[in-house]
Amino acid sequence: MGHEGEEQRDTPLMRASYDPSEDGYAGLSSRTGTVWTAMAHIITGVIGAGVLSLAWSTAQLGWVAGPVGMIVFAAITLLSTFLLCECYRSPDPECGSTRNPSFVQAVNFYLGEKSKRICGVIMHESLFGGGVAYTITAAVSIRAIQKSNCYHKEGHKAACEYGDNIYMLLFGVIQIFVSQIPDFHNMAWLSIIAAIMSFTYSFIGLALGLAKLIENGEIKGSIGGVPADNVADKLWLAFQALGDIAFAYPYSIILLEIQDTLKSPPPESQTMKNASTAAIFVTTFFYLCCGCFGYAAFGDSTPGNLLTGFGFYEPYWLVDFANACVVLHLVGGYQVFSHPVFAFAERWFNEKFPNSGFMISFYSIKLPLLPAFQLNPFRLCFRTAYVVCTTAVAMIFPYFNQVLGLLGALNFWPLAIYFPVEMYLVRSSIGAWTRKWLVLQAFSIFCLLVSVVALIGSMQGLIIAKWS
Repeated sequence: MGHEGEEQRDTPLMRASYDPSEDGYAGLSSRTGTVWTAMAHIITGVIGAGVLSLAWSTAQLGWVAGPVGMIVFAAITLLSTFLLCECYRSPDPECGSTRNPSFVQAVNFYLGEKSKRICGVIMHESLFGGGVAYTITAAVSIRAIQKSNCYHKEGHKAACEYGDNIYMLLFGVIQIFVSQIPDFHNMAWLSIIAAIMSFTYSFIGLALGLAKLIENGEIKGSIGGVPADNVADKLWLAFQALGDIAFAYPYSIILLEIQDTLKSPPPESQTMKNASTAAIFVTTFFYLCCGCFGYAAFGDSTPGNLLTGFGFYEPYWLVDFANACVVLHLVGGYQVFSHPVFAFAERWFNEKFPNSGFMISFYSIKLPLLPAFQLNPFRLCFRTAYVVCTTAVAMIFPYFNQVLGLLGALNFWPLAIYFPVEMYLVRSSIGAWTRKWLVLQAFSIFCLLVSVVALIGSMQGLIIAKWS
């Protein structure tokens, strides 16, 4: 291990400081991303913890509201994505356009410092919550592998009960190492692997649901969904289901970071719109298949997590393989949601302490069978502390469906709707009370109402799960 010391002041961390020029990040290697790498990043960020809860969500909403809800959220996500793509480049009188390589920087440019601070708090809470949700889901999937093997050996009635904490700790240790990947520009390979894993377990979940449906010889479920003891309970569960669907779709908080990896020409907005359209179409297809086939196969007994709720016992090796794919996907998904936090913290501290050796010193490390890499003390400490925090919160609130619903409801409107709409209005110089302004404001208010009822239902479900 060699200390690079003072002569290494021109580090990747320093070179990543924002420069409002055509190159966006001064000194970074040229952007080489394509529609395919963007699709991989999007699918990695979108298809994750959420897909496994959609059969349960469909069961709570019923055969009409469940599929319609997924399609509506897909359309909402695509519209807000198109609005946000246009905000990546801002008119600049000196160089033609200025790039906004992150969501917070775009909010600051269009809406000002106060909105930036509010957005920063909400966005980083959302990203942190995504890390918590992925940690919970990974632990549930690892535990499901152990339970599946136990049921295969001991029988389906065996008391195969295992805790989650050890698996959350294991996932956290893995993330500490993976988090040392410098930035988005260096992790396309991880996103591609994670996207392949997401396709794999989605196909397996779809196939198992279809096989169960054929075995049953009937389509289970009803128009109204799972019955409840009273109307209030039914509404709580339906609202929570909306929160779960809301969690499964939006990726606005990482969209501009992904768009900033794309080469140009063609314009990044055009490439990103094409990638988003294809990715959302693919994810919606899988969401509908997993949600509908899961509900059709299990009806009122649909599990909260399609692959870990043990509606499927055999073939046990296929269930094990699917859950292993979930874990591998979540390793990459966790990074996709964590790197914007890492980048923000490193930029902020680098601006505050530009001459600190702790910030700018890099050490060259060579491990057996691995290529040499540069290790920065601040990056190691901050990213390790971040992973420890997400793991600790996940251990305190290990409730899969309730946590997903709460996060989805809490963050859907401000991050996926409000800020993209407001930035687009400023970017396009759309005046108040014009037809386009009224349409976009009505769209925003509708999504706000949906978010509020989903938040109420998810909070109620989390309280009951925690204290029951």
